[in-house]
Amino acid sequence: MNVGEPTHEQVVEFCAREPVERVFLEDVARRGLGRFLAIENGDGTLTALCHMGANVVPSGRGCAAFARAAAEARSRMIIGEASAVGELWDAGQQALPPAREDRRHQPVYVITEPPPGGETGLRAATQADVDRLLPACAAAHQLELHIDPLAADPDGFRWRTEAQIEDGRSWVWLEDGVIRFKAEASAWTSSAVQLQQVWVDPEARGRGYGVRGLRDLVRLLLETTPTVTLFVRAENAPAIATYESIGMRQVLEYRSILF
Repeated sequence: MNVGEPTHEQVVEFCAREPVERVFLEDVARRGLGRFLAIENGDGTLTALCHMGANVVPSGRGCAAFARAAAEARSRMIIGEASAVGELWDAGQQALPPAREDRRHQPVYVITEPPPGGETGLRAATQADVDRLLPACAAAHQLELHIDPLAADPDGFRWRTEAQIEDGRSWVWLEDGVIRFKAEASAWTSSAVQLQQVWVDPEARGRGYGVRGLRDLVRLLLETTPTVTLFVRAENAPAIATYESIGMRQVLEYRSILF
């Protein structure tokens, strides 16, 4: 198989075939971020696509062809649809760093109909919220990736948090200095918005705030985007229960290999 760099039009057409699975790929393509490699059919359409950036994100059939480039990318993670990640990892693991964690069977959830309102104080985050959001975002990041971003790259992490707010991709329900709910969009296209870092401060947990906040956020996003999606670790039963309680349903699986 010949691996080459696709055109923007080829990437968008490929992503449109599976808009939920490929929401991140389309988002970074439209924002001009990172580098893409692809395998092309004889008719000019793509059979597989891979984004090379901080993470390697493969999609489609024949992703083993991206193994060499993935080994050279020095990324922190391979993440994406489970079979695509498996193909790439099986072909390239001898040249890639040892996996410190292999997260299989991560359910991907979607919702297309608005749930009942949560009657919360949810709103778009502003730059005035940065100092309160920063430790919560860092705690969520550390819980997910086992790396403290405020120790590893404090300036970069603050910049990314501020950029999410500036881009309108951060929401918060804050009362008396306590975050009852917050979340960010990790990818957003005309077809779907992918959420990440859904969080409730520890002192506010167990009171239903997470469910209520998520219901209001989903309702807000569905006003302009037809599908809200997210993925979760298979063992995170409380989060899965929250997602299913508001009507989200599983549609596929991701796999993440962390280095």
